[in-house]
Amino acid sequence: MSTFLGMPATPPRAPYGEGNLRGDAAFPKAADGELRNEQLRRNLGRATHTIRAKRLAVTGELPDWEQLRDAGSAIKADTMNRLPDLLEELERKVTERGGTVHWARDGVEANAIVTRLIEATGSDEVIKVKSMATQEIGLNEHLESRGITPYETDLAELIVQLAHDKPSHILVPAIHRNRDEIRQIFLKEIPGVDPSLDAVPAHLAAAARAYLREKFMTTKVAVSGANFGVAETGTLAVVESEGNGRMCLTMPETLITVMGIEKVIPRYQDLEVFLQLLPRSSTGERMNPYTSMWTGVTPGDGPQDFHLVLLDNGRTAALADSVGRAALHCIRCSACLNVCPVYERAGGHAYGSTYPGPIGAVLTPQLAGMHAAKDDPNSSLPYASSLCGACFDACPVKIDIPSLLVELRHQKTEQSGTTPEKLAMKAAAGVMKRPKLYTAAQKATGLGRVLGGRDGTISHLPPPFSGWSDSRDTPAPPRQSFRAWLASDEGAATLQGAADEGARQRAAAHDDPEEQR
Repeated sequence: MSTFLGMPATPPRAPYGEGNLRGDAAFPKAADGELRNEQLRRNLGRATHTIRAKRLAVTGELPDWEQLRDAGSAIKADTMNRLPDLLEELERKVTERGGTVHWARDGVEANAIVTRLIEATGSDEVIKVKSMATQEIGLNEHLESRGITPYETDLAELIVQLAHDKPSHILVPAIHRNRDEIRQIFLKEIPGVDPSLDAVPAHLAAAARAYLREKFMTTKVAVSGANFGVAETGTLAVVESEGNGRMCLTMPETLITVMGIEKVIPRYQDLEVFLQLLPRSSTGERMNPYTSMWTGVTPGDGPQDFHLVLLDNGRTAALADSVGRAALHCIRCSACLNVCPVYERAGGHAYGSTYPGPIGAVLTPQLAGMHAAKDDPNSSLPYASSLCGACFDACPVKIDIPSLLVELRHQKTEQSGTTPEKLAMKAAAGVMKRPKLYTAAQKATGLGRVLGGRDGTISHLPPPFSGWSDSRDTPAPPRQSFRAWLASDEGAATLQGAADEGARQRAAAHDDPEEQR
């Protein structure tokens, strides 16, 4: 007697419609609206150029910067190769130090676990230190539906929350807002704020600090993310610039950390690499002002009830993709966003996901899929790139984002069935395999010259080629193709002239001893 265990299958991706991994519209349509926002484009251009310049300055200081990148890439590749073992080791170490580990297959399970843990404390409020994982699963919205009020404590996250907005950048979620907009948000949403508040950055920060101080002092539960989780010791790490994270991680009685399973690293020593790569690539600083690390529970010091929620939510599905799994190497530095010409003009909201920019264009389809519904908005994300390669050059762990985008485009094409584009390519291949037919087709394209304007370009092509000309001009066909020119008397004479000139140069070199040397 034998037992049939079934055929291996791709692990499930994040549930459709849950969390914030899918927009309401395809990228081209969403970007069209954002491109009309001139203030947004000014804000993005100023901010990304500033961060980019700072990054180049501090990375240029290190003679071993490329070696650090190589080390970071190697550590992440090693981690992905033995991820299950490292996660079990992390669970064991956290448990040994008094923490409790929970496993969440998707955002629905993670939200339920966190909500249950908060409700068990009797609190109806929670303070949060910036966590993209909780934004990904829509934790804030879920908590509010259960009568629990979450308070974002990172300044940019607070701005986004008070504005009932969505983040538009991995590092600077409110990058699309300027100081005057922030002033108006604070005047409208912060209780008791000074009505004479101006737009001076220091005064805006002071208003936010005063608002949050009471929450830090009175709220019993905190929810955090984690930049890294060390399997060897069970240590969790959060890096930030404002000190709000330090307050959230030390003052509450209960701490709940939600961490994507790809954030684990093998050894404590590996932090030496990543704590150099991350701040330089993200904020353009040599080190983060606040680096907080904790291991389980320490009696009499910090939270006495610690829970770690390990979130899958499509990560195992990405891991199963031999090519796409490289997207899981991401350390959320945002360097790729700051150099991307597409992101700089369209902004983060056009991507429809918690993860915008080049890395979002590959990570989001990996986590949530591209074909979960007809005309899935995620299927447009791999095309939200010029493939210029700047993101690959900037990535501190050398993720080859352009190659991943091309692979996802291939996967989309393979899963799309018969399309006009496929039929056109098949017809083109048939013509190119037959020289006589190809020659006839070349002659026929000459008729397209009648569509060209005075500048020699075609602005509008007829269907089914109109999609191409909607966003770019097409050069009108030349009066004579290269093949026709080559076969003409003029072409033959030109080639013969080039051959004669080459022969003269070789003869001259042979006669001149200096030329020979």
